[in-house]
Amino acid sequence: MSYSSTQFATSRQMGIYEPFRQIGVWKETFRGDHTSNTAASTILEEDSGIENKIGFVSHEPMLPSGNGNDHEPSRSADKVQRRLEQNREAARKSRMRKKAYVQQLETSRLKLAQLELEIDRARKQGAYASSSLGTSHMGYNGALNSGITTFEMEYGHWVEEQHRQIVELRNALNDRATDIELRKLVDCGLNHYAILFRMKADAARVDIFYLLSGIWRTSVERHFHWIGGFRPSELLNIVLPQLQPLTDQQRLDFCNLRQSSQQAEDALSQGMDKLQQALALSIAADQMSGESFGCQMASALEKLEALESFLSQADHLRQQTLQQMSRILTTHQAAQGLLALGEYFHRLRALSSLWTARPRKPT
Repeated sequence: MSYSSTQFATSRQMGIYEPFRQIGVWKETFRGDHTSNTAASTILEEDSGIENKIGFVSHEPMLPSGNGNDHEPSRSADKVQRRLEQNREAARKSRMRKKAYVQQLETSRLKLAQLELEIDRARKQGAYASSSLGTSHMGYNGALNSGITTFEMEYGHWVEEQHRQIVELRNALNDRATDIELRKLVDCGLNHYAILFRMKADAARVDIFYLLSGIWRTSVERHFHWIGGFRPSELLNIVLPQLQPLTDQQRLDFCNLRQSSQQAEDALSQGMDKLQQALALSIAADQMSGESFGCQMASALEKLEALESFLSQADHLRQQTLQQMSRILTTHQAAQGLLALGEYFHRLRALSSLWTARPRKPT
């Protein structure tokens, strides 16, 4: 193609770069670069009179005259991109609002359950205080037992924290959290149970019968009470259905753990039975044997001191069972197991509240 002195050609590379915004819902980043290259050689005719008046020929690229139709595709792409970003942002905010609403409901339910638990405990304490020997909170002189009161307050906070951990575990599993994140939650849950065992050990030194009676738990929980808590083998039976599928080795290790827990439970139960029999014989000793009343009571007290050791062994068995279970399972399975245990205890407390508030049949 030939060019006259009054014609010239310009060419220009045009690029468009539109980055996507980072979307943090599932922790994935989507980025897109769109580059369009247009190399259109445009022949523009200049008025020779204008060139002569100015005295030079402009070498700046000039856009063709018209209605700007060449920019329409790029403007349409910009509008579509902005609309997509707006939709993603709206969806993200909607999910955040929904998550906050669900957490608010969980918190409200926790506060209600805690209030019902405190009311039920206060009712039981009132009934216990009216007995002839006084409550575990009071001695014969009516003095308040601060050790037991402290335990009850700490246990109430423990239950509240456990429920918070349940919600956090459930959200992490639903959001497909990484193994590192789940391991932190699992370790936190195991440590939370260890805190409960230390709290019980302190309370047992104040009043072992208070711990063994289970009065610090709800009515339905006391139905499953065994030496100051739950049987570890029964808890394993609750967890097992939530862990499917298990490998053959995991299933074998899980069965061995349950069997060893049952054997230890049987040994502790037999020891408690023998202690009770020995205590009964010691108190009901023949008066003609010449043993004084003071010697009988001293012998009985010595036997009662062994109760604290039984409670300590039972809690140690519970803690060891939980730790061994977490070693057998994968991180994800251990998180599922702790979630199953927490929800089980929460449902027992909720059932106790429903049982207490149930309508009574007319007599």
